[in-house]
Amino acid sequence: MTLLQETRQDAEFVAMEIRVRGRVQGVGFRPTVWRIARELDLAGEVLNDGEGVLARVRGSRGAVQDFIVRLESEPPPLARIDQIETRVFTGALPSGFRIAESLAGDAHTEIAPDAAICAACAQEIVDPFQRRFRYPFANCTHCGPRLSIVKTIPYDRANTTMSPFAMCEACEREYRSPADRRFHAEAIACHACGPSATLIRLDGRATRFDQHSLLDDVDTVRGLIARGEIVAIKGLGGFHLACDATNAEVVARLRQLKRRDAKPFALMARDLDVVRRYCSVGLEEERALASAAAPIVLLRADRAERLPDEVAPGLATLGFMLPTTPLHLLILARMERPVVMTSGNVSEEPQVIDEETARTRLGGIATYALTHDREIANRVDDSVTRVLAGRIRVSRRARGFAPAPIALPPGFEAAPELLAMGGELKATFCLVKDGEAILSQHQGDLENVETFDDYRKNLRLYAELFDHAPRALVADRHPEYLSSKLAREWARAQSLPLIEAQHHHAHVAACLAENDVPLDSPSVLGIVLDGLGWGDDGTVWGGEFLLADYRGFERLGAFKPVSMLGGAQAAHEPWRNLYAHLMAEMGWAEFSTNFAELELHADLARRPRATLDAMVRAGVNSPRASSCGRLFDAVAAALNVCRERQAYEGEAGARLEAIVDLDVMSRDDEESAYPFAIADPRDTGLPCIEPLAMWRALLGDLILKTPAPLMSARFHKGLARIVVAMAKKLARRDEESGARFDTVALSGGCFQNRVLFEEIVRRLEQDNFTVLTHAKVPANDGGLALGQAAIGAARLIDEEMKSRNPGRTKD
Repeated sequence: MTLLQETRQDAEFVAMEIRVRGRVQGVGFRPTVWRIARELDLAGEVLNDGEGVLARVRGSRGAVQDFIVRLESEPPPLARIDQIETRVFTGALPSGFRIAESLAGDAHTEIAPDAAICAACAQEIVDPFQRRFRYPFANCTHCGPRLSIVKTIPYDRANTTMSPFAMCEACEREYRSPADRRFHAEAIACHACGPSATLIRLDGRATRFDQHSLLDDVDTVRGLIARGEIVAIKGLGGFHLACDATNAEVVARLRQLKRRDAKPFALMARDLDVVRRYCSVGLEEERALASAAAPIVLLRADRAERLPDEVAPGLATLGFMLPTTPLHLLILARMERPVVMTSGNVSEEPQVIDEETARTRLGGIATYALTHDREIANRVDDSVTRVLAGRIRVSRRARGFAPAPIALPPGFEAAPELLAMGGELKATFCLVKDGEAILSQHQGDLENVETFDDYRKNLRLYAELFDHAPRALVADRHPEYLSSKLAREWARAQSLPLIEAQHHHAHVAACLAENDVPLDSPSVLGIVLDGLGWGDDGTVWGGEFLLADYRGFERLGAFKPVSMLGGAQAAHEPWRNLYAHLMAEMGWAEFSTNFAELELHADLARRPRATLDAMVRAGVNSPRASSCGRLFDAVAAALNVCRERQAYEGEAGARLEAIVDLDVMSRDDEESAYPFAIADPRDTGLPCIEPLAMWRALLGDLILKTPAPLMSARFHKGLARIVVAMAKKLARRDEESGARFDTVALSGGCFQNRVLFEEIVRRLEQDNFTVLTHAKVPANDGGLALGQAAIGAARLIDEEMKSRNPGRTKD
């Protein structure tokens, strides 16, 4: 082609319609389109609709091509483009370029997560020459509320809880000005026209004038916290309870009033300098803290300055976050100390989101509340993350992450709409639509009535927000999970197919899905170490080795099953698991003969042993469980780091991890590891991890008065060693067939233990396994719904293929 021909082609005018899908609403995408189109001298329009952003442009062919390229390369900070589709447009277009009114329609777009305050807004609210100086609700297209205020789509101001606030002339100018970063920022506001913060007393009495700051009510909160008050603060997705984290007395009082015995409190600090006085902060941790998601990040508390033990009893980590909103930033701006910033609720209840409920539920905890008049449409708790093996990993997925969809792997493109109901603890649910999995924010434990009500409310909300009509439901096989009971009820009422997914299979499938493993990939070895899940044989599972893909699994190995004395009560009282393990391994006679001198022996001797033994003999309220979590409970009880009761799920394991001697873990030797064995019981033929030798060694160490940190390290090291040995054993096959698998997927709540996780990953990789792990979704039951969704989608895709090709089977 000659230069003249190229010039003529470039000058040729074309009209195109460009459809952009992904996270493109409420993040400044239309203003970006407007700016690029104006710079390229294109005519046309851009608008939001139910499928994303739609741009129609007319101009030279070269300019239109440049426009499409720049859309992909210059998206706004919070946007994520999943797909761009183009086609010739033949309709009429305006002479200039405009942002048109949004259109309603089927929901095929994404509701963005709430985003922490950006650097520009943070600078603006502390600058006395800016009109939003000290305005606690400043935001722009790069930050601020999204999911927490949206009621329906498209994401326009009229469909959010900002609709009661009419923009003033100044905000209106910014909203309409393409040069302003608030151009079409739906939550735009200022002192003159937006929400306002007010300090109230929750007991209804008037606040005293002499308690107020000369600045404003927000600054008054700083003073109250400094004087030892507990203050309820209305944030983005709910109320927090805040107090001075350096004041042991007030933190203890908060624990007592909130009825939160030992679970660690989240902390907030003004900046990284304050955090670093108490914790080590690596590069990945710093990035997470400063990200738009701004989650709580668990950090090792190993610096010279210490916070009171009441903040995180028995743990070696602290959970810090930086200010997430202008309101929080203004409170902490002049504070040199961190504050507790824990969920505003009584323990186990949902986070409070409105002032009326705050008065009744939080009035007995906090005297004061800093509230505001912008409604919270959707409750969203804080996310929790931790760096394991060099990557930031989500253990509670909520504010800042949900409901950003997760693209399903290749092969799932034709998956029909379905709804996966999740588990019962750390519950989430998951919608499948347009080849994506939309995982809800953390819901909590459904055993709580209010939490279950909120879970059902959010199911309805997501169905509306995403215009979702499932063709099938997926639920855990456990007969008593409330989420599964609700799924069965809905399936009957709506005549929908119900797919039941085994608990640990769903864990493996979740790990496969988030690692983008294609639908038709070979099976992997799923190692699932967790507390409890309903097994296919009617027993309780929890330490499993499954040869699995999305379509099914084969149980290849497990931990040795041990009775759970008292059923569910065993999960709350670690001593029960210790007694059950010792009786299953050696019996009382051997235990008494060899270890009668131990304090532990005297402790167990005073327990109701006759009743417990009779329960096991009769099979009454003592189900056998292959649970790795219960093994951790038993060892923690033996070391007396958590024997009598657990105040929260996983406390015993967390305390055991906290005391590990890291020098022992770093030694490249096997002598320091407690011995485990792999047994091949003749009755089941299922290889199992046998802990008898470990128990004898551990009890011997107790006689020798070996320090507990050394014993904890030996346990972790020995457990990691035997888990990898089991993987290697199961991978072997005869020389003709080769190995069964070369990829291992790790899932389950026990893999939130940093010491165990990193040691197992290291050993597996040394043995040349490909190791898949969780990062975007929790390894615990918070990721279960994603795995259920993948299992259900695979089933429906196969059924559809079979109906189209009768008699054909999958190769």
